[in-house]
Amino acid sequence: MGQLALAAKITHVPSMYLSELPGPRQGTRQDAVDGHHEISRRCRELGVDTLVVFDTHWLVNANYHINCAPHFKGDYTSNELPHFIKNMPFEAHGNPELGRLLAQVATEHGVETLAHDSTTLNPEYGTLVPLRYMNADQHFKVVSVSALCMAHYLSDSAHLGWAFRRAIEDQYDGKVAFLASGSLTHRFAQNGLAPEFAFKIWSPFLEQLDKQVLQMWHQRDWKAFCEMLPEYASKGHGEGFMHDTAMLLGALGWTAYDGGVDVVTPYFGASGTGQINAVFEVTPQDGSQIPAAVASRAEGYTAVHARL
Repeated sequence: MGQLALAAKITHVPSMYLSELPGPRQGTRQDAVDGHHEISRRCRELGVDTLVVFDTHWLVNANYHINCAPHFKGDYTSNELPHFIKNMPFEAHGNPELGRLLAQVATEHGVETLAHDSTTLNPEYGTLVPLRYMNADQHFKVVSVSALCMAHYLSDSAHLGWAFRRAIEDQYDGKVAFLASGSLTHRFAQNGLAPEFAFKIWSPFLEQLDKQVLQMWHQRDWKAFCEMLPEYASKGHGEGFMHDTAMLLGALGWTAYDGGVDVVTPYFGASGTGQINAVFEVTPQDGSQIPAAVASRAEGYTAVHARL
């Protein structure tokens, strides 16, 4: 029936918003902004009707949650970085029908998920920054998914992504894009050093770690990448413990994934963190049975381990 038409790992660095404004940072994130414009163009070309964003700034302590209100509108100021994003206007149409379906199917497959279609809760900036550049004209509907998961297994997040794809392909009448909104390594520059690291990675180790991961992606070594994801999230200070990445790879087939990656915005440093915009090829997957590695709850996949 429906189709997962596009899948991507995207940046949401708040310096993209700063890059719009007069001052010393103006224009300095144009490459990231252009990457979002390109992903938006591809989504439009493919006929995507809804952007489903896995948001690593939406913190939850139990269950998985979907914000699928019918409409979002307001002015956003970041509580983390109010000097980067303040009074940023936003507006988008939601997709309650799709949000409810995603929650229903995920729950049926053993990952308890709650859809919120009657709520005053607005999306976090992991959703709002991409929407600013991908959906300024409100062309797409939007659904936001919690991906800063404090007490969750990474394998459950992969399972969630798999179930979301089943919901779309088996029961949804439309085309959807999955956007994993989060960084690669995510070690912020120490307080007082942020200006010095505005365009750099925090350490040579983290930079080399990210580059090795990108090499694995280009070589389509997905089995090894999925197996190392918990330790990568731990040693790389993964944003949201990299639950967004687990959701994305789960939707694509996890260790059985065999697609390629098209880097739209090359790897770059931002306040010590590693960032990228990359589109993942969506390949056919056997949806009749969930991969065993996704279904398991191995001890190494806990968020607790990711914080060590």
